[in-house]
Amino acid sequence: MGIILLVLLLALILGGLGFAIHVLWWIALVVLVIWLLGFALRVGEGASRGRWYRW
Repeated sequence: MGIILLVLLLALILGGLGFAIHVLWWIALVVLVIWLLGFALRVGEGASRGRWYRW
């Protein structure tokens, strides 16, 4: 009985981890698109005026 509960708990943890990683991939994709849009919108402007981040 204990081993069945351990396997179910392990499946629950790995399933939740997979869902969390899937959500993190979508968030990373959105951040990448916003970052690339920042470069695209900056084209044609002055180098000092168009910078919207402090790198």
